[in-house]
This record gives sequence, structure tokens and C-alpha cells, in this order.
Amino acid sequence: MAYFVYILASRMNGTLYVGVTNDLARRVEEHRQGIGSGFTRKNAVHRLVHAEGFDQIEDAIGMEKRLKKWRRAWKIQLIEKSNPDWHDLLTH
Repeated sequence: MAYFVYILASRMNGTLYVGVTNDLARRVEEHRQGIGSGFTRKNAVHRLVHAEGFDQIEDAIGMEKRLKKWRRAWKIQLIEKSNPDWHDLLTH
């Protein structure tokens, strides 16, 4: 899997951010350093709570676009399905 769709959160049930990348660790670190996204910097959205891998960039971008249209409750259900305690996936 070379591409990832990911969801960051400010805290459990906090502000959410959906993105896509080909290097998950690097991209999350950029968010944490406050570079690359004004939204995540302004809202302190740094906790990786969901990630899904794809082989094709087109599939990853398609999923990102779908997720961005989802209701907040659906995103929360997706997160809690595999990460019920909203742990930061890069530290656990």
C-alpha cells in the first residue's frame, strides 16, 4: 500500500481533519510541526486516529473525497470501529 487516507483529531470527539498522503509518518509529523495545513495548525488537530491504505492514488483520493462528504457521526463511527479510545496510532 503506497497511499493513505487518514483522519486526524484534536482530541476524542474533537475537531476532525481528513487527508491523503503517500508517506503517512512524514505527513502527520508535518501537521504536528504546523506546516502544510493552516486548518490543523489553527485547530491543534494532530492526533492520528484512523488510516486506511490503498495501492492506487486514484482510489485514495476517491475515498478522501467521499469521507469529506460524510456526516460527522459516520466519521466518528469509522474511527471507533477500529480505535474506540481514539489513541494516536503513531504512538501506540
